Amino acid sequence: MKKIIKNINIDQVIKIVYLCIVLISISGIIHAQPSDPGSDPDNAPIDGGLSLLIAGGVGYGVKKIREKRKSQETRAKNQEEQENK
Repeated sequence: MKKIIKNINIDQVIKIVYLCIVLISISGIIHAQPSDPGSDPDNAPIDGGLSLLIAGGVGYGVKKIREKRKSQETRAKNQEEQENK
């Protein structure tokens, strides 16, 4: 943690703060398209992006579990080899 803080200079901090301020101020200006006046405003489409996000999250979780199992197996093999020496 200390190494990360020592490597950041004040110019980088100013740039990050400026970028955050710009993005926050732009979000107030940009609005979504108005809804169709004849439709029910309570219905929100969740099929497109949300299903992709869920699928991506599941895939990422599976990948992390496999990596963890593989690293545990490798660590166990290394310990066994060192004990046998």
